[in-house]
Amino acid sequence: MEASVVIPNFNGIAFLDSVLGSLEGQTERNFEVIFVDNGSTDGSCSFVAANYPWVHLIELSENFGFCRAVNEGIRAAKAPYVLLLNNDTEVAENFVEEMLAAIKRHENAFSCAARMVQYHDRDRIDDAGNYYCALGWSFARGKGKDVHRYEKEEKIFAACGGAAIYRKKILDKIGLFDEEHFAYLEDTDIGYRARIQGYENWYAPRAIVYHVGSGTSGSRYNQFKTRYSSRNNVYLIYKNMPLLQILLNLPFLIAGFGIKLLFFAVKGMGREYIAGIKNGFTISHKGKKVPFELKNLPNYLKIQVELWVNMFRRLMA
Repeated sequence: MEASVVIPNFNGIAFLDSVLGSLEGQTERNFEVIFVDNGSTDGSCSFVAANYPWVHLIELSENFGFCRAVNEGIRAAKAPYVLLLNNDTEVAENFVEEMLAAIKRHENAFSCAARMVQYHDRDRIDDAGNYYCALGWSFARGKGKDVHRYEKEEKIFAACGGAAIYRKKILDKIGLFDEEHFAYLEDTDIGYRARIQGYENWYAPRAIVYHVGSGTSGSRYNQFKTRYSSRNNVYLIYKNMPLLQILLNLPFLIAGFGIKLLFFAVKGMGREYIAGIKNGFTISHKGKKVPFELKNLPNYLKIQVELWVNMFRRLMA
């Protein structure tokens, strides 16, 4: 078996025919599908069991979040490569084949991100890999741009967990998704951790996914997403940056959080953003900080340069 496709789900029955049906017609046949349900109440599990009996179904008792769901799937995976896929997607017929080919081309790759295209506007990119910058912002490369603009296979900061393939042996080494995140920025965090250890993350443009977006949370901006995004961003910085790196980036981080606060205040969600920041400091004291090792200093330096470069990329976009 070449790959284990893990699909987390919470009340996503409306999307399941699209994602599972498109996986049924793949050119690559040597893979399994693990469907992890987060305590759905819309009949998702019964639907999958009745219509897609070949899918390995894992039912959780309640909504434990994205990270717990995918971790359960990863632990159950039998293949050397784990392919995460959002429930609100439809994949091209050669998707699994292209994802496997991409990660095998790069021996030092931890992950490869698919070319995610907007489901309802298939001329526009949804995500061509994730960037992270010195302002403390994680952002989707190419969001809203022409679908043909990002056709080069290249390195990225991290893969979007909505459609990405990972080497399982590296997951076993650096740890699975941090369940403290619950949802949001968990993919940037795990990609960051891999980068600290010297691994690479790549963008695989020939693997195409059509993504509805916010299939579980319901909208791009809402109170839940605002609170958890700011919370997890504070946690991500504390966890992955050594103290000296935090101090080096502090002026940019203060500016970045300040701009975001103004943005969400205008949308009427300023209090949620501040509450998330406070909660982020609280959970940062739980001792999950990545220990600094001198052997990784060259990797930290490369990351820091990239954080500055990505800041200008974001501001010039």
